[in-house]
Amino acid sequence: MSRKHPIISITGSSGAGTTSVKKTFEQIFFREKVNAVYIEGDAFHRYDRAEMRTQMAKEAERGNRHFSHFSPETNLFEELERAFRDYGETGTAVTRHYVHDAEESALHGTPPGTFTEWERLPENSDLLFYEGLHGAVVTDKVNVARYADLKIGVVPVINLEWIQKLHRDRSARGYSTEAVTDTILRRMPDYIHYICPQFTETDINFQRVPTVDTSNPFVARWIPTPDESMVVIRFKNPRGIDFPYLLSMLPHSWMSRANSIVCPGAKLDLAMQLILTPLIMQLIERKRNLK
Repeated sequence: MSRKHPIISITGSSGAGTTSVKKTFEQIFFREKVNAVYIEGDAFHRYDRAEMRTQMAKEAERGNRHFSHFSPETNLFEELERAFRDYGETGTAVTRHYVHDAEESALHGTPPGTFTEWERLPENSDLLFYEGLHGAVVTDKVNVARYADLKIGVVPVINLEWIQKLHRDRSARGYSTEAVTDTILRRMPDYIHYICPQFTETDINFQRVPTVDTSNPFVARWIPTPDESMVVIRFKNPRGIDFPYLLSMLPHSWMSRANSIVCPGAKLDLAMQLILTPLIMQLIERKRNLK
């Protein structure tokens, strides 16, 4: 953690909705004139798209049916930890970009499924923002979580997470239901060992819970809407959180535990704005007071 160069980390599984949460942060940064620099979790995958397919085939031949993007073997955890540490110490770090599609390819001049060159982040930023799979990962070799000043978990209940992934991968990436299902099954051991434990490290978790039947996510015809959901917001340390104020600003919300609020799904963005804006500004004020 760094008072001079704060880091905000958003972590969640594939299909959890971290990209949508990133947009809320960008709105806050724009409104509050916060100069943020960004690191993407995908940039720290070990293999590009073609290399990953080759490695998966090799592992399958060895009988390993659980080779996935969630594991230390397929990610550069040490480099990610170094990027967090370097930014906290110096205000800059080295990163790159993973090119997902043709639109990003035209922007970066690199084929889809590959990485751009490593480059140093701009200096004189207010904070570093990370969004991806491993923003609070801890293993026997690395501890990324200890370097982040504010860690946010985005954690839909598992069936909803699968529904969101199925719909995204089929519509945006052209995968079949069978292919996405195979991916979910292959990732499950690493999901349990490297994704779930992060949510005990996070400072706040936002968990969307559908209020409609999602018993079989693999045949769901559409994603439950925000109006068909509730959001459970869990604070690791509730001290200093003005719960009466939040309850008054979030209609039809209530406290389910001493450290948890439940609010309507349609109020997720408002809840994030109310909760995260003062926390972000505390980091900025702490940084500015050092000058």
